[in-house]
Amino acid sequence: MRTTTSRRARSTALTGGGRHWGSGVVAIATLALALGACAGQPTGPGGGPDEDPATAATGELRVMAAASLAAVFDELAALYVAENPGAEAPVITYDGSSTLVTQLIEGAEAEVFASADQANMAKAVEAGLVQGAPAVFATNVLQIAVAPGNPAGIGSLADLADPALQVVLCAPEVPCGAASATAFAAAGVSVAPASEEQNVTAVLTKVVLGEADAGLVYATDVLVSHGGVDGVAFEEQATAVNRYVIGELDRASSPDARAFVDLVLSPAGQRVLAAHGFGPA
Repeated sequence: MRTTTSRRARSTALTGGGRHWGSGVVAIATLALALGACAGQPTGPGGGPDEDPATAATGELRVMAAASLAAVFDELAALYVAENPGAEAPVITYDGSSTLVTQLIEGAEAEVFASADQANMAKAVEAGLVQGAPAVFATNVLQIAVAPGNPAGIGSLADLADPALQVVLCAPEVPCGAASATAFAAAGVSVAPASEEQNVTAVLTKVVLGEADAGLVYATDVLVSHGGVDGVAFEEQATAVNRYVIGELDRASSPDARAFVDLVLSPAGQRVLAAHGFGPA
């Protein structure tokens, strides 16, 4: 688990998996209507998608966010402080969405949860942890991460089935792992991974360090590697689009959570997301 505050203004580092707090079996209700209804329709202070956040923020804000959001949320945290004079810098914990929602269900304290998929947000909603309806705020697609120059000549998902290759994937319960499984199914390909990681940053790190020949990561992770890997697009990308969802948690007791969510959904927040390679909701 990685925690960061913008008051340190540090850049995102490539790190391994986070702290595990165990796993619980949670029944997931069918929440597609609630999640789908808010997709692309952020509710700002005035109820419209084009309004800048105006909610006053004054106290400490704790955010739990998917590992793939680290670079963009670090930047949004700095913007949050700039937009809310007197507010403290958000304290943000990054890890796999499935790990974070397990921590929340087991009692971890936070005011905002941002998941890399709808399924893990649905778990939080079903557990009664979320205020109102969460909002879809961005999309992302997978790419095959390979060493710079693509020395193995990987050009498709089918190439990853080569037993001579060391391929690293996210674990099935993690959003990037679920998306990978969907893409492989669409391609009719079966891959035996060398390891299954608990967040996408760990997959990226193994490819960057040369511990794997390839891994499936998000297109945004290729960008944040700053040349540490090359990204290979593949035909089945469109079958496995991840929709990122954000919500205020029920234990939020100040306007800070609303202010941060409003910022993410605002035109300014959407511009920051787009600059980091995320697609629109």
